[in-house]
Amino acid sequence: MNAPRIKSVTPLKERHLLVTFVNGVQKVYDCQRILNLDRFQMLKHQAFFKAVTVDPGGYGVSWDDEMDLSEYELWNNGIEVEPSTVSSKGERVAQPTPRL
Repeated sequence: MNAPRIKSVTPLKERHLLVTFVNGVQKVYDCQRILNLDRFQMLKHQAFFKAVTVDPGGYGVSWDDEMDLSEYELWNNGIEVEPSTVSSKGERVAQPTPRL
């Protein structure tokens, strides 16, 4: 299955991203899994991590011209959550619970 495009992204605590897709599904992606890769070292800096944006067309998210994640990566490796598990400030209020 092709991953749907991204509607919005919100940086959360502990290097997680809340990604909302155009089909209404929300997933939390744990960026800890990529912090050991050389190209993602800048994500260890809180201010830089918070500067994440959705790429034009919703085909991924990026921090700069060289650091990005595809919608495919976020869709396949994110954990689907119910919208009520994330506060209005973008903080997780509960652990992600996979939807069945």
